Amino acid sequence: MAAKLYDLELSGNCYKVRLLASLLGVPLQIIPVDFLAGEHKRPPLTDLNPRGEIPILVDGDVVLRDSQAILVYMARKWGGESWLPTDAVGLSRVCEWLLTAENEIARGPGDARLHDKFGYALDIAATRDKAQRILALMEAHLADQPWLVLGRPTIADIACMPYVALGHEGGVPLDAFPAVKAWVDRIKALPGFIGMPAI
Repeated sequence: MAAKLYDLELSGNCYKVRLLASLLGVPLQIIPVDFLAGEHKRPPLTDLNPRGEIPILVDGDVVLRDSQAILVYMARKWGGESWLPTDAVGLSRVCEWLLTAENEIARGPGDARLHDKFGYALDIAATRDKAQRILALMEAHLADQPWLVLGRPTIADIACMPYVALGHEGGVPLDAFPAVKAWVDRIKALPGFIGMPAI
């Protein structure tokens, strides 16, 4: 039986999970969540995730919240060493970028999109400044390598790409970051790639 993903099409965090599943050829049962009606904030979804957030992955008896944790689970269960290595150095390098996705990218381009597209009350100048800082760091990092780590696609790339690629919806385009844009294009060229609105 396919794992269930409680999903919002416009969520970059939900998209990460759908994208990795597609790249791995893993079928998911997609269960759309009525986000605007607050379906994620009440039972039965709060029984699965008391934090009232999506995505939520249910695979048999396993219930996981948080997109980065779900990517780790899927990579280890279905992706093998290529997507998430188990050696100490490789695993740590991937984890560095999972934390970057959760922090600098989410609080930079991710929050800028929340402000512009969804009307969240945020300090947009500070948010866009954070976005420019992380994109500049990524540009320097990607200037001489095709992938974030290990010379190949890993869940580090899948975790970081969505909100970077969606930054234009928050006034953070990639025009000044050609290496980052080329990296996004390489991800789009992977066999099994699927898009989402605005990507």
